Amino acid sequence: MSTENAGTSTAGNAGGATPESADEDQLLVLTALLLTPAQFPSVLGDDYPEVCAGLGLAPYEQGYGLVLGQDGTGARWTVVTDDVSLVACAVAAWDCGMEYDLSPGEDSMVEALPGWPIALAVAAPGVPAPHDPEPEEGGPAVLRPPDAAQWGPAQRRMGADEIALQWAAWREQVEGEVTFVDPGARPHTGVQRALAEARGYVADPPPPGRVRSSFAADEARTLRVDGPGWSMVARTDDIAFVLLDEQPGEILPVGRGPELPGLLQALEALAVRPA
Repeated sequence: MSTENAGTSTAGNAGGATPESADEDQLLVLTALLLTPAQFPSVLGDDYPEVCAGLGLAPYEQGYGLVLGQDGTGARWTVVTDDVSLVACAVAAWDCGMEYDLSPGEDSMVEALPGWPIALAVAAPGVPAPHDPEPEEGGPAVLRPPDAAQWGPAQRRMGADEIALQWAAWREQVEGEVTFVDPGARPHTGVQRALAEARGYVADPPPPGRVRSSFAADEARTLRVDGPGWSMVARTDDIAFVLLDEQPGEILPVGRGPELPGLLQALEALAVRPA
């Protein structure tokens, strides 16, 4: 698989290649993803090394770019490149509605993996419908998206991502003075466990990507924290939301109280941030 002839692409629109020019070794680019300690598809794992391991990649500190497309036969391929800056520029341009010619050089290509690690609802024009290539003997296994139809780790992490993206909408559904435990009630054991494990990260830092920090309004930061069976989304100036594998579809708010502000400040100090 070669990306030498990859066409000009906008996210979700292969563009640039015609049916006459398409051939088996050509990658018709559909979209791209960053795979770094600070930014990676959460659906694939709780932290950066876990996601890398699932793709058969070493957890290279500078990260990778994942370019998803189809070859001339319509087969799905994921090209891994170490040109992270190129992929970051493409993603930023596409997010602004601009076109960007994403053509990673041969010297930057780390691996060509069969299949796609995430689901895409788009396809390249002028080639057969997306399908998995035939696996090669001794080659890497075909990548397939995690099953997000049923509640589990993938769905839980996707839910946390959605809360982080739509914080204001979710925050409006919670009373301003929400508390962790109502008077006379027992604390939720799952939330207690998640908070205890998050506190443990402060003393014993977890693998890169378990704690990530991104921009939020009013000089605050949004924290994404994950652990075995749980995810937490919080703003450093506000409350937190916890999602648990054992509580399908439930979003459990955690009020500021006396302990949460200090915990969030400590987690922010060790979090990785996008470059």
